[in-house]
Amino acid sequence: MAAQGAENREYKFSEIIADPAIRARWEKVRKYFFLRESTYDMSNRCNIRCEGCYYFNGEKQFAEENLHVADWKQLMETEKERGVTFVVLAGAEPSLVPQLCQTCHDVIPLGCIASNGLKVLPKEIDYRIHISVWGNDQTSLKIRKAKDMLARQIENYRNDPRAVWVYTFTPVNIDQAREVTELLAANGHQITFNMFSAPVGYNGHLRHTPQTLAHTRATMSALLTDFPQTVLFSPYNIMAHTHERGLHDLFSCSYPRMNPSTDIGLGRSFRQYRTDLQWDRAAACCVPDTDCDDCRHYAAGSAVVTARMYRHATNPLTFSAWLDYVDTYLAVWVRGYEKSTNLCQEMIEPPKA
Repeated sequence: MAAQGAENREYKFSEIIADPAIRARWEKVRKYFFLRESTYDMSNRCNIRCEGCYYFNGEKQFAEENLHVADWKQLMETEKERGVTFVVLAGAEPSLVPQLCQTCHDVIPLGCIASNGLKVLPKEIDYRIHISVWGNDQTSLKIRKAKDMLARQIENYRNDPRAVWVYTFTPVNIDQAREVTELLAANGHQITFNMFSAPVGYNGHLRHTPQTLAHTRATMSALLTDFPQTVLFSPYNIMAHTHERGLHDLFSCSYPRMNPSTDIGLGRSFRQYRTDLQWDRAAACCVPDTDCDDCRHYAAGSAVVTARMYRHATNPLTFSAWLDYVDTYLAVWVRGYEKSTNLCQEMIEPPKA
């Protein structure tokens, strides 16, 4: 499809999408450009405590919980009127307040829940469910203080099409990713990849180095090749998230915390609500209290990279890589969206601004 060396001349957009495969993928993903997200901390409690947890850093952990269904329903209705079409339910552990998750789903039916997977969410909450994995069960016991975690997660969400496992690569679990992927593949589940991104002030052993980033890149590439039906990722996802430069440095973060503009996009529409239903624009991003210079988080990339369409629409190869990224993002986040075969198999460098 996209010929090597295509980046050496200028292309009109009409020329790029003249390729039938590129046009088909473009038409597939652009149907979802109506998605407008905000995120919501559902609970300030958790049934485990992980080293390097994003939630238990900063001020948001001290917000009082609002457990009133009527208040959450009013918030969701206000959000819907504001133009929000996709909700991300997170916090400490959303599965501890299923009645609130159900209320969100009743008003805004598109969304995702970030969960540790140790408590089953009712089937009626038909959101995508991201189940966090930080290594095999031995590592989970050490880092997350939970026994038999992966086995329990698999049992809880067996044959549940809502579930996708999110493997967070840290310097100590890179070589365990194959073991975990093989187990999930054997049980008919899918997996996507995340990168540990240090919370502000964290200097522990989970922070990545250039060496661990390179090791992670090689591991992700091998798993994507060996488990194409199980791994929801693309070569461009790998490049963007294992680059020595963080996402903000590469793409300029669109979230309000790093973006002062309120004219367009996430700077205008995105909010990050705490458990007391309040939000602070100065702190609003998809993973608050992350060290922005170290951010390679999959949730950040889902908005930051996809927002840079025009930067990628320079030639067939680069645009194909971007389309693969968007296709991956939608498959991971949107219930019922099926990922297609990646168009670009090359590791291309992110284009400069």
